[in-house]
Amino acid sequence: MPSYGPPPRNDERLKVAPPKNLKDLPRYLKETVGGMFSRLFYIVRLVWEASRLILIGMSLLALAEGVMPIIGTFITAHLLSRVVASFAGEVDLITPLIFQFGFIFANSILTSLSGMINRMAGEILTNHVRVKIMKKAKTLDLASFDMPDFYERLENANREAGMRPLNILNASFTLVSRLISAVGYVVVLGALLTKLGTFAYLFFILFVLLSGTSAAVSFYYRRKGFRYMRWRSKDRRQLNYYSDLMVNKDMVKEIRLFDLSDLFIGRYKSIFTRYFAGVKSLIYRESFWNITLTLCTAAMNGVLFYMIATHVKLIGDYSVYTGALNAIASALGSVLAGMATIYEGSLFIDNMIYFLEEKQTLLPNVAPALLPEHHIGHTIELKDVSFRYPGTKRDVLKHVDLTLNAGSTTVLVGLNGAGKTTLIKLITRLYDPTGGVILLDGKDIRNYDVAALYKLYGIIFQDFGKYAESVRDNIWFGQIDKEPTDGAIVDAARRSGADVFIDKLEQGYDTPLMRYFEPEGLEPSIGQWQKLSIARAFYSDSDILILDEPTASLDPMAEQEIYDQFDRLRKDKTTVFVSHRLSSATTADNIVVLEGGEIAETGTHAELMEKQGKYFTLFSTQAKRYRNGEE
Repeated sequence: MPSYGPPPRNDERLKVAPPKNLKDLPRYLKETVGGMFSRLFYIVRLVWEASRLILIGMSLLALAEGVMPIIGTFITAHLLSRVVASFAGEVDLITPLIFQFGFIFANSILTSLSGMINRMAGEILTNHVRVKIMKKAKTLDLASFDMPDFYERLENANREAGMRPLNILNASFTLVSRLISAVGYVVVLGALLTKLGTFAYLFFILFVLLSGTSAAVSFYYRRKGFRYMRWRSKDRRQLNYYSDLMVNKDMVKEIRLFDLSDLFIGRYKSIFTRYFAGVKSLIYRESFWNITLTLCTAAMNGVLFYMIATHVKLIGDYSVYTGALNAIASALGSVLAGMATIYEGSLFIDNMIYFLEEKQTLLPNVAPALLPEHHIGHTIELKDVSFRYPGTKRDVLKHVDLTLNAGSTTVLVGLNGAGKTTLIKLITRLYDPTGGVILLDGKDIRNYDVAALYKLYGIIFQDFGKYAESVRDNIWFGQIDKEPTDGAIVDAARRSGADVFIDKLEQGYDTPLMRYFEPEGLEPSIGQWQKLSIARAFYSDSDILILDEPTASLDPMAEQEIYDQFDRLRKDKTTVFVSHRLSSATTADNIVVLEGGEIAETGTHAELMEKQGKYFTLFSTQAKRYRNGEE
């Protein structure tokens, strides 16, 4: 039996204990820095998949941007020396000026190229990741969509699909560039430090250690920030919910009429206040340490500047050495900030990795998978079937035994919450039962190829799809592997009764539905939407019809027309439908009364009326309401 719920998550990475002593430091570095680099390599692979040329271009630019500052320092120093020398006599300034402006021009070209590649990379990478997410979503079980934890991963994955991977990659290449620059400047400064003596080395080492401490502080607070956001993920989901609710076009009428706006805005503000209190505390503490360490680093930097100023003779040398020291300080700051950004980003990118690693459980139990036969009668048997939704402890269905014979029509009857729709979801293998087995033509339904199995069903759910596409496409979606000829589309619309309103439209079957994209789009009534969903069922070449409240939004006359059509459509097909209007059940081969997830009664209309049990009570009550004009 399946075990629904979120997949195992690598949360051990979030529970890394700080080192207790020096012996424990290698373990800590492996789990933090090692984890960071493993996720960084994952991002590099994503960019490589999206565009190899982009990755190569970014790599070459990173190398150039690392070398250019060193070259620029020497060019500027040479120009300054020539300018000072020109005060004493005639000196050639044209050549150093040419080099200076050549360097500026080359630097501008690199900046333009970097901007161009980054913009292209942003579009390409975002598209690539979103396509991966969409492809992954199409494979996931319906059970995943019932889990709040899944929505956290889905929300995070969609958010990270934007610029997060590119930002991490840019930070990584910037880090490489700054490291190249820092190494070059250390070589340049090394010659002078030897002349300055032991104290200069000591202050330089202290300067580097302080920068390292800044990195450790950044790492620590990035990790705390990430863990806080994960801990408060429910708050963030609620903030998004209330924010989206206030701009949801389907909800705006009710929110205005019931004067709910201020209530929801108040709840949004209350949640934000609670959420932001923790964020603010982290920001304050991190800022305190950063300011303290910056002051100490500036003091060390000032001492080294003084030592350089008292040991050089030429202004060009002073420019080179102080420029090197400034560049080392800047490079170390950029490297450490970059590493903190990469580390934080790599933690957040786990959200996307978790989503993409979500496992599908609705797979065939055997290999090769069975392929169902088409255009024959199908028998479905449920043997001791029980089911509970993921994350819950209550069985929605309990020990159900039921046979749906080939070519028969079965009506599921019961009060709301009796388990009717859930039973349909199990029959169509949108879920697997948590107990018992379902057989299709005598074979375990889990042994069939899932995609081929779904093609057997022509199905209309009570929460049917409403697609912001043309009328034609909304009907064609009933079977997209079938050529959408005008004749077949029009015939399906006619049989569902949808042709009555479609023929009045100026653009007919090409009319766009909903106003998401087109200002002239039609906003169909709920009854018109339902007729379109029924047209989809008529359009599909299915062997088994599953109808979950297919006429709930239609008036009695339109409903009767639909059932007359279904009588012809379901000929020789196995049909299961749920209807709250029990008059439609009178001609069914079998009526199944569900109560509390169990089968209370079965039989034909005549048999159940004669028994005068639960069905008799439901039917008589509804008939009385009809006679009194209540429906």
